[in-house]
Amino acid sequence: METPQHPDPGPSPLTVPPPANPLLAGRTALVTGAASGIGRACAQALAAAGAHVHVVDRAAEAAKSLADEIGGTAWVVDLSDPDAVDTLPDGADIVVNNAGLQHVAPVHEFPPERFALIQRVMVETPFRILRRTLPGMYERGWGRVVNISSVHGLRASPYKSAYVTAKHALEGLSKVVALEAAGHGVTSNCVCPGYVRTPLVENQIADQARTHGISEEEVVGRVMLERSAIKQLIEPDDVAEAVLWLCGPRTGHITGTSIAMDGGWTAN
Repeated sequence: METPQHPDPGPSPLTVPPPANPLLAGRTALVTGAASGIGRACAQALAAAGAHVHVVDRAAEAAKSLADEIGGTAWVVDLSDPDAVDTLPDGADIVVNNAGLQHVAPVHEFPPERFALIQRVMVETPFRILRRTLPGMYERGWGRVVNISSVHGLRASPYKSAYVTAKHALEGLSKVVALEAAGHGVTSNCVCPGYVRTPLVENQIADQARTHGISEEEVVGRVMLERSAIKQLIEPDDVAEAVLWLCGPRTGHITGTSIAMDGGWTAN
């Protein structure tokens, strides 16, 4: 008996890749500290949602590699140099102020030049970027400012005077922008994670394990996450998802807020 012939149904729907997310099609985003960690995850998420991303970092090779990967543009800039910051593009619809650095020392031993450097990178640079990008957002009637703050923008810890000061200042800047931009279709918010699994944090874990003679798991649970109810590091992609959500179409009334992603730290 001859076998009946059936038309080829084509590939199973499960094997067809989903279409690109058009959420941010036509938008342009600028992400600082974008070559690694939270910044890298944010750049990837925004690009996957259709935005053209300006990848801003001083790590030239990593920034260019990521820009090539996501179809963005790399800007190799030292964010501690105000003149260099003022060369960044001013046409972004979305600004993610993420770049930062840390130094740990008691106040009476804290190097003043290190304190000043942290304020330049983590406070003055966001101000300079927003001073230049907000007029374009106002003209277009739409914009999203997302500042990567920290649980240390809401709470203090000893030995981190410069970082805590900078994050508190960034929270204040974010709220001022929210008030000024409200009538222009522009929102400004902070995302405040606890400890995130970044190369910097993982190096700190290894160093503390050696110093205290305990396991890395104990460093995370007993030292870093002592005040957190959830004893797990946050993944960079989780922070990026919060950033992407704030840039979405249903968040136009969310502004001037600080979203704590701290595993319950600030609930204490």
